[in-house]
Order: sequence, then structure tokens, then C-alpha cells
Amino acid sequence: MALEIIVLAGGAVLVLLAVGLVLIYNGLVTARNRIENAWSQIDVQLKRRYDMIPNLVETVKGYAKHEKAVFENVTKARAALMGAQTVGEKAKADNMLTSTLKSLFAVAENYPQLRANENFKLLQEEIAGTESKIAYARQFYNDAVLSYNTSIQSVPSNIIAGMFGFVAKEYFKTGGEERKNVEVKF
Repeated sequence: MALEIIVLAGGAVLVLLAVGLVLIYNGLVTARNRIENAWSQIDVQLKRRYDMIPNLVETVKGYAKHEKAVFENVTKARAALMGAQTVGEKAKADNMLTSTLKSLFAVAENYPQLRANENFKLLQEEIAGTESKIAYARQFYNDAVLSYNTSIQSVPSNIIAGMFGFVAKEYFKTGGEERKNVEVKF
């Protein structure tokens, strides 16, 4: 009788441990997938902005023909963003593109006819809206990374994370250049 109780208790403990293991593992998988989804949302918004930039540049070019360097920088930054592969590379390229777009809009301030142009206004509004969506997507991504990284570093999930190869994810970080004010000189 006592042996049966010990065997049943041992079996119950093993079942509880197995259920706990499965729950923790599934939680880690869910967190990792949430990060991948959040990253794809950033990618969608970056692609949207990427697709709008040629229209913006062409609209501004008609008014600001002598601002060649600004257009070249926007084009280079756009190409760098699409060529970036890792989170860090994309963050750096995105920061560069954001900075060049600020320069482009600052140049546009000197052309009243351009500011009055409907196409320019619509593009500027679309890009501003996309920038807001990118900022939200970055925040959501970083929140997902925080939750996931905390999970894989906390007991007991850190044991399971180590056993199954879950590794910390990289945050989407703003570069130093993006923190500075844009300075346009003529």
C-alpha cells in the first residue's frame, strides 16, 4: 500500500513536471514567434516607406533642382535599407534614411510653391503616417524582445531555454545620428 502511494505520487510529480516543461516550452515558442511577427511588421512599414520615397523625391526635384546632394543621400539611404539583413543593419540603415528624409523636408521648407503642391502634401502626410507606424512597430518589437529575453533568463524557463537552444534577441536601437537635430545649410 505504501509503495503504491509512493509510485502514484512519483508518477504525479513526473506528470506535473512534464506538463510544466511543455507549458514553458510553448510559452517560449510563442514569445519567439511574437518577435518574428513584430519584426515582419517593421519590415512591412519600412517597405511602404521605401516605395513612397521615389515619388517624394521626384515631386521635390521639380522645385529644388540644385539640391542634388540631398536627393543622392535619400537614394543611398533607401538602397542601404533594402540591402540590410540583420536587425542591427536594418536599424542603422533606417536611422540613416530617417535622417535624410528630415533633411529633404527641411529643404522643402524653402520652397513655398512645393509646400502648396497637393502631391507633396499628400506624400508628406503619408510618410509622416508611416513614420508613426514604424515607431509603433519598433516599440512593439522591442516590447516583445524584452518579454522573450526576460523569459529565457528567468528561472525555471532559462533551463528549458538552454536545453532547446533559445537565445536572446537583439533590440531595435536608434543610432546616435538620429538623436541629433537635422541641420540644413545653404
